[in-house]
Amino acid sequence: MTSVLQLADGATVTLRAIRPEDADMEQEFVRNLSQNSRYFRFMNTVRELNPAMLLRFTQIDYDREMAFVAVREEGGREIEIGVTRYVAGPDTQTCEFALVVADAWQGKGLGRRMLERLIEVACSRGLRTMVGHILASNQPMLGLCGKLGFRISNHPEDAFSKRAVLDLAGHGNAA
Repeated sequence: MTSVLQLADGATVTLRAIRPEDADMEQEFVRNLSQNSRYFRFMNTVRELNPAMLLRFTQIDYDREMAFVAVREEGGREIEIGVTRYVAGPDTQTCEFALVVADAWQGKGLGRRMLERLIEVACSRGLRTMVGHILASNQPMLGLCGKLGFRISNHPEDAFSKRAVLDLAGHGNAA
C-alpha cells in the first residue's frame, strides 16, 4: 500500500500505511503543527498526543480502519507531513475520516491526494458512506470535501461544525 506521489510543484512524497513504530514520528508531527491546525484536527487545544491517543493512532485494526502517513526523507530519516485515517462504525457500512497536513505542505494538493487514496481503500473494503465532522471555520477542508463530492450540511448537534458525507457507492470499486 505504499505509493509515491508527485505534487503539482514537483515535490515527491511517500504515502504508506501507518505502523506502530511510527509513534515518535506521529508525536513529533502533532507537536509541530500550528495551534490552528491542531485545533482544526482535534477540535480542541491538544498540544501533543497522550499515550493512549498515540497508541490508538499508530496501532490500528486493519479490519475496521486505515491510516496513511505522508512522509519525506530528510537527514536520513522519515519526516511525517500528513496523516489521514478512517474508522468504521459499528454498522460496518459507515466510516468517519480525519485528515491533517503539516502547515508548510498545505495548499499543495497533498491533502486531496491523501483523501482520494483513503476513499479508494474505503470503497475497496465495502464501506458505503464516509463522514467527517469539520469545524465551520475550517474553510480549506470544507472546500476540499466539496471538490471531492461530499455533501456539506450543518452538524445536527454542534452549531460550530459542519458534517461532510460522501456516498462511496458512486466511487471506484464500491458495490
